[in-house]
Amino acid sequence: MYLETILVLSRKKETVHAVDVSEEMGFSKPSVSRAVGLLKDDGLIAVDPVGAITLTEKGKAHAESIYDRHLTLAAALRSLGVDEKTADEDACRVEHYISEATFRAIKKHVEQYGGNA
Repeated sequence: MYLETILVLSRKKETVHAVDVSEEMGFSKPSVSRAVGLLKDDGLIAVDPVGAITLTEKGKAHAESIYDRHLTLAAALRSLGVDEKTADEDACRVEHYISEATFRAIKKHVEQYGGNA
């Protein structure tokens, strides 16, 4: 969820800081700071001396994959008549647990029959 949030924020803002992530996700600053440290240790993000967060190539690829899952799943749910807020919330939950095979099938269906993914 953190990588996806950083990706989305980086598309809206010139620079992203931990406080931006905290506000967007509704998580405490200490929780975000801990997660930022772990993501940095895993080579998924870089943090400059003034605290600006950027995705590494590895982090960006991972974030874009998760975000694609989110958009596709939300579109599939909306196409079934689920309201936008619920579809977005449920897609956020499902995107992390669904198998790659099931996701590919849903994505193919959305692309073939619509859903605005």
